[in-house]
Amino acid sequence: MPASAAPALAETPSVMRTTGWGDYELIDSGGGRKLERYGAYRVVRPEPQCLWTPRLPEAGWASAEAVFDPEGEEDSGRWRFAGSVEPQFPLAWREVRFLGRFTSFRHLGFFPEQAANWAWIDEQVRAAGRPLRLLNLFGYTGVASLVAAAAGAQVTHVDASKRAIGWARENAGLAGLADRPIRWICEDARRYVQREVRRGARYDGIILDPPKYGRGPNGEVWRLYEDLPELVSGCAELLSEDARFLIANVYAERISGLAVGSLLSQALAGRGGSIDWGELALVEQGGARAVGLSFFARWSRGP
Repeated sequence: MPASAAPALAETPSVMRTTGWGDYELIDSGGGRKLERYGAYRVVRPEPQCLWTPRLPEAGWASAEAVFDPEGEEDSGRWRFAGSVEPQFPLAWREVRFLGRFTSFRHLGFFPEQAANWAWIDEQVRAAGRPLRLLNLFGYTGVASLVAAAAGAQVTHVDASKRAIGWARENAGLAGLADRPIRWICEDARRYVQREVRRGARYDGIILDPPKYGRGPNGEVWRLYEDLPELVSGCAELLSEDARFLIANVYAERISGLAVGSLLSQALAGRGGSIDWGELALVEQGGARAVGLSFFARWSRGP
């Protein structure tokens, strides 16, 4: 590959649409809310993106087993339950099993729209024709790590939360993947990348899913807009000569898929390949509407 070869940045955005599967579906949306099904439970959660009117009458929403009531601060609030609801319960995506949990930050221990990314990661790992060494930063409860491990990858899973690492390991046991080559590391993502760069470590693929704001285990502060460029640059240094992919996903209103794609293009100059970018969306039951929820950019080398 010529040293001057730059990744081809897509001229137009893509929308990666996640449709429902056996253990999840977006039943209805509108009025700033989503009505979803997680396993056997119908769940109502706030969603400011849903500016339209719901299809179903209010009675269709009132039968939900769990409703999240926000309490001022972003994503914080309390759950209201109807009847007997388990605090955690088994779910699956394809062959990967994991636990759904009613967390205090309105989500259920994973983000269903990420299934579009999981499918892409699974495809990349299986198409490589060799075992890939992957790094998953801000790995949270580990579903992406488990999808990659199930496809045959060796995974280093990094998260700053000891609790999240514990949940991820529990998910690995539930999925029957506890014996797979997954390293579980509780550390600040930036510090881990900096140390790996100094060590000369290399990875064949990197998954990057940073929050807008966060804290490391030793009080380190993460601010997306200030810290993402340096982290992406470090990740680019960690990619092996024949690396397969780098995918970045961002939940933030003041950013775009194009901005993230342009950042990857700068960091990966000289590597060739291509970068597509756009939005992740959940498709409502029936397929007539979709809710855009996050922005992504992903570089891949190709066949």
